[in-house]
Amino acid sequence: MVDRAGASRSWHNRLCRSAFGFILALGPVAFAERGQAADFSGGAIRIGIINDQAGPLSDLAGPGSVVAAKMAVEDFQKAAPGLKVDIIVADHQNKPDIGAQIVRKWFDVDGIDMVADVGNSAVALAIQSIARDKNKIVIYSAVGTTDIGGKQCARTGLMWLHDNYNLVAGSVRKLVSQGYDSWFFIASDYAFGRNMVDVSQRVLAATGAKSLGAVFHPLGNADYSSFLLQAQASKAKVVAFANAGEQLVTSMKQWNEFGMHTGPQKAVAELMFLTDVHAMGAETAKGLTTVTAWYWALNEATRAFAQRFYKLHNAMPTAPQAAVYSAVLQYLRAAAAAGTDETNAVLEKMRSMPVDDFYAPGARLRADNKLVHDFHLVEVRKPADVKAPWDYYDVVETIRAEDAYLPLDQSECPLLKTSQK
Repeated sequence: MVDRAGASRSWHNRLCRSAFGFILALGPVAFAERGQAADFSGGAIRIGIINDQAGPLSDLAGPGSVVAAKMAVEDFQKAAPGLKVDIIVADHQNKPDIGAQIVRKWFDVDGIDMVADVGNSAVALAIQSIARDKNKIVIYSAVGTTDIGGKQCARTGLMWLHDNYNLVAGSVRKLVSQGYDSWFFIASDYAFGRNMVDVSQRVLAATGAKSLGAVFHPLGNADYSSFLLQAQASKAKVVAFANAGEQLVTSMKQWNEFGMHTGPQKAVAELMFLTDVHAMGAETAKGLTTVTAWYWALNEATRAFAQRFYKLHNAMPTAPQAAVYSAVLQYLRAAAAAGTDETNAVLEKMRSMPVDDFYAPGARLRADNKLVHDFHLVEVRKPADVKAPWDYYDVVETIRAEDAYLPLDQSECPLLKTSQK
């Protein structure tokens, strides 16, 4: 886990005490929309941030996503004063039943208008069906399963960060072109990991490369020795890790402890976050490649946001945390433009308005509700080349948006069939 300053740790602990969350009251300020009378239920917009607040996926989103959401509200209020905004936070504990119970209560009892983040594919699939039935917006950040934007897509479910196709297609093709044509997978045993392996194997097959097998471990597993030995015995040229957070950190530390980093096999992190690198250390992580939608040191605008975030959270923002900022800000702008928090009106504005922030400037939602933006293939620097804290990545290649997404004509999203009628 990333070490936090004492004050930050105390806030984190308070934040995690209730599974059903708490409210950060962030308004009221003076609001006016071109002289129109605004129509907001309860006189406020209520946004729910749900994710893993204290478990194995908490560093990559967790309390940091709450910080990012609060920043988005503050920035929104500078331009559109007058609207009261409440942020409600909950910990789903990486359990679909708990996540579904919380979100159902939010929609039925607590008057939540929009839910953001989620960060666990199995929980996301449980929430998606509830949001569809209740006609409520959910904006996903670190949710990898392609089903959310594919066969389980919903009119109210928006993917703001990535899915597993974005994460693996470009890097798999690039590595295969370099001669890495046999792969073995070590993956989390839930919807995310199984879907990532499936997507990877399909991309491998399309290139003529081979998958030599896969093993799946429980979420939060601590001992990866048997999985690593199976990967080593496979003699695959690539050992790909389809896990993240503490799982990836522990996997890579044990990979190095067993001396596999000096062997013939190449380790690839199919999903890796900045906090993962920080937790395992640059010496352990050096040379690892991954695909990310966003990195804090890309340009002047991303650096400016990161410095603000760091002062509040004592860590540089991850891609999911930046995505939460962008999603919350875009939702609030759309609600202000619509003059209401009614779902259909806000969705119409969200689809018509391009993103206007540091995260994905100019990006728009396409017909399957994915925000379309560039991705970056990055490599972790050697320790000697890390010149500033948290500046761990070299950008090897930018994957343009038109190449990063599964073509719509290959999508299983039922929204596409509806739109074509």
